[in-house]
Amino acid sequence: MAEHVIVTSTTDSEAAARELATQAVAERLGACAQVVGPITSVYRWDGAVQADQEWRVEIKTTTGRVPALTARLRQLHSYDLPEVVATPIVGGSADYLAWVSAETD
Repeated sequence: MAEHVIVTSTTDSEAAARELATQAVAERLGACAQVVGPITSVYRWDGAVQADQEWRVEIKTTTGRVPALTARLRQLHSYDLPEVVATPIVGGSADYLAWVSAETD
């Protein structure tokens, strides 16, 4: 299992995405976060295909912080069923990944 991950979520406004990113970093659940957008998301909800403008938040953290980060994102999020997906980081700069670990201790 990878020691580091990128946790991704989406939300309906840049302000909401910035708040998720800020809280994650302020609470040391993530070392850093990027807000990307706007993007167009196409998905099925309530039996219909929908398309909406969203902003993506990408949070770098350790695998051990994923449960707490997931819980906090769910608390802060305005969606009934927020996207929270953890993608393993399988390589990269050793110095950067050590920094991610140090910032989330």
